Amino acid sequence: IKYMFPKAHAAAYQIGAIRLAYFKVYHPVEFYAAIFTVRGDDLDGGIVMKGHEAVKRRIKEMRAMESLNKGEEDQLTMLEVANEMLARGVEVLPVDLYKSDWRAYRIEDGKIRLPFCSLSGIGDAAADSLAEVGKTTEYMSIEDMIQKTKVNKSVIEILRECGCLEGMPESSQMSLFM
Repeated sequence: IKYMFPKAHAAAYQIGAIRLAYFKVYHPVEFYAAIFTVRGDDLDGGIVMKGHEAVKRRIKEMRAMESLNKGEEDQLTMLEVANEMLARGVEVLPVDLYKSDWRAYRIEDGKIRLPFCSLSGIGDAAADSLAEVGKTTEYMSIEDMIQKTKVNKSVIEILRECGCLEGMPESSQMSLFM
């Protein structure tokens, strides 16, 4: 008796692999934006924003660990994809209060704009609020942002650490006695 092999399944798998390879080679920006949008929960955008050397350094640190849990393994996989992307010359744009989506990695001028949820510590609800409010209004200050988006101080600290709040005053109040 000959072994039965599901040839249709194998053919479908190969077609999928060829499609992925085609987009990876000929449309790399779109490929990486799609991969990170679908599997980006494990990508730390804060590290990616620091550049290629920071990504390579984090990969080296993680590989040096004795054992990784499932979340760390997934993060390492996504950092390896980000390392490949940066090595191929695909650029990322930092999280922007007015341009970033809450979850999708958007293509902007041939570069990939990081979403709010790519920053470690910013949950879906806060990311969604920041993206939605940022589309319709401009913030006068950090205090104004907190009131409009209802995000907490830890989210503000994450945004501050990533440079998203540079030049924005803490309060909307003006002093009469300067």
